Amino acid sequence: MIIFALVLAGMVSLTPGGTASGAEAGTRPRVAARTVPGEGPGPHPIVIGHRGACAYRPEHTLLSYETAVQMGADYIEPDLVPTKDHVLVARHENEISHTTDVATHPEFAARRTTKVVDGRRLTGWFTEDFTLEELRTLRAVERLPGLRPASAAFDGRARIATFQEVVALARRAGVGIYPETKHPGYFASIGLPLEEPMLATLDRYGWREKSDPVFVQSFETANLRALRGRTRLRLIQLMEASGAPRDLVVAGDPRTYRDLATPAGLREIATYADGIGVSTQLVAPVDGHGALMAPTTLVQDAHREGLPVHVWTVRPENSQLPADFRTGDPAAPGYAGAHGDVAGWLRMLYELGVDGVFADDPATARRTRDQRAAGPSPR
Repeated sequence: MIIFALVLAGMVSLTPGGTASGAEAGTRPRVAARTVPGEGPGPHPIVIGHRGACAYRPEHTLLSYETAVQMGADYIEPDLVPTKDHVLVARHENEISHTTDVATHPEFAARRTTKVVDGRRLTGWFTEDFTLEELRTLRAVERLPGLRPASAAFDGRARIATFQEVVALARRAGVGIYPETKHPGYFASIGLPLEEPMLATLDRYGWREKSDPVFVQSFETANLRALRGRTRLRLIQLMEASGAPRDLVVAGDPRTYRDLATPAGLREIATYADGIGVSTQLVAPVDGHGALMAPTTLVQDAHREGLPVHVWTVRPENSQLPADFRTGDPAAPGYAGAHGDVAGWLRMLYELGVDGVFADDPATARRTRDQRAAGPSPR
């Protein structure tokens, strides 16, 4: 297989030295204007900067989002959780032990606690127990430092970003935004619902129509159904390769994500959502050894219901790729974190007809898509 090297010359510096990024420093980042899908003719399929460009910067920071923009992402993806004073911030989870330096702050030692969130017992520090002002004293760190030491070199450089800051960055950079409501049922149950402040922020920046470059995603179904009655923005039903939506479990509904991925399930999703965001395993499954199996018909089934299909998550490291696209010597030091043939994996997904990819490395996703669209070079 051909290994595609990451070409970033003139796009972004990935070295830890130098000054902080524009948005972190309070200045406007220098990014090229572009046409975003939803605002007129644009690229297809879309490239979604997963948590920013988290293969290169600590996830959900303005550093990561700016890097994704510079790498050519069409959309940037913030996961939303609330603070104690009901401000939405960008974190993958409300438990922040592994994504911030909170454990090094003795003033917050007493905040460490154990909670049950969506049926999982977790011990650590939780965003809903901190005001925004308190969270601002923390700094973000790489969640997987062993796998991504280059990203870990940026530990401590960025504070926790608010949703408003991420939307503002997207607006001035000319890209779309793809927020996920995390644990919506749980947060509603403790009096910190996500939907109202999320919609209010998007509305403040002029994003409220189906034609706007916004997708709102959720692994639950109930909050998407409720949102359908409150907004014209596009809604995306997320689906894992296993398990079931938490709201269905709580309600005693036996349906799983696999049930939602059937033609009948997709037909129902089309009554309240505008598309689906699915694990790559639901489109291109792998066996117990990580080797690719025959593709499913999910993309075609969803398209028959008018639902675009966005797949997650395309990661560049060997350990995160199907075995067919891993490169190098498995016995070599650093093999797991070395980049494999992620371009080959992307080409396959594009050939299967997906309408978008969540990518930790937006540059390779964008370049591979654009090369495919351009076709073979003339001789």
